[in-house]
Amino acid sequence: MSAEQLFSEVYSTKPQVTSQAWGRVNLIGEHIDYNGGMVLPAPIGRFINMAVSPSDTGHDEIYSNIFDGLSKRDVGCPAQGVWSDYVVGALNLAREKGLYEGNVRVAIESDVPYGAGVSSSAAVIVATFRALAKLNGEALDGVQIAKWAQIVENDYIGMPCGIMDQMAVSMAEPGSAIALDTDSLDFSIVDLPKDYHFAVVFSGVTRQLEEGRYAVRRQECEAAAAALGVEYLCQMSDQQIEQIASLEDVLARRARHCVSEHQRVLEAINAIQAGNMARFGQLMNQSHVSMRDDFEITVPEVDALVETSVEKGALGARMTGGGFGGCIVACVAKDNMSDWISAVLAAHPKAELVA
Repeated sequence: MSAEQLFSEVYSTKPQVTSQAWGRVNLIGEHIDYNGGMVLPAPIGRFINMAVSPSDTGHDEIYSNIFDGLSKRDVGCPAQGVWSDYVVGALNLAREKGLYEGNVRVAIESDVPYGAGVSSSAAVIVATFRALAKLNGEALDGVQIAKWAQIVENDYIGMPCGIMDQMAVSMAEPGSAIALDTDSLDFSIVDLPKDYHFAVVFSGVTRQLEEGRYAVRRQECEAAAAALGVEYLCQMSDQQIEQIASLEDVLARRARHCVSEHQRVLEAINAIQAGNMARFGQLMNQSHVSMRDDFEITVPEVDALVETSVEKGALGARMTGGGFGGCIVACVAKDNMSDWISAVLAAHPKAELVA
């Protein structure tokens, strides 16, 4: 069912505008976007479709095909820890910024898995801003949308994320990745190889990053940076990097992940542009080991899924997303994709191919 059809079914009228935003997978560069480094995310073939119309009911009404029930929210209401917060946060900020006034009715049709680490939240927020811009007859720059979407996540939802997800969802298209400097927001679009597929597989372990563990990792990174006297861990000189060994163990391992992951992203961008996918796969494997051992954000189910993926023929595989569950991404030759995914899912019955 399309978002327009869903809207008509729920509200017994047609929507005025529609919008769309893709989910995303991060190919490499985890927990780097708040540490001033480079990342390489890419949209996936799963997306949020949204249908919206003005409303005179005195409150906002939001419906999603993924969640049961119609959510009715008052203007300016605080976050309630429920799925509709992502739309409400965007609506509140849009009114604050003068993008839109009044109430709306919203219907969301989505095939982006919730809690799988493929940025369903960023996609919902970006799609909301796009719809409101259409309602108001405005052209809203994609970078501005990404910045506002990050504000919603940070200040309304309470999720201290960087801007990688929002930029990937707002600026890139499937079939390409965005090589993004998360400090300057300078970026370039990188074409993905046509003979390889970046398979996204859900581990079966759902996670909620706002429950606190993501925030702890960010706090640890900030503590490491403060101890080293730098603003961002990914922008240290060679001399400063040598000082990581002087930190207490946990902070040293967090800093080591950030520095090494930033360098892996730079090399990975060069590898993919040169068509050296074997090297790209090696860097993915190294990234997962760093997330597992130094950053400690993987779980046994994800580790096992990564190991099986490589054993069954992937050039490389790694956890993707904020961690503590969610998805892996694996680089697989397209002519081997069918046999590969069959073998992986046979070994992991709770896993699911997302893209």
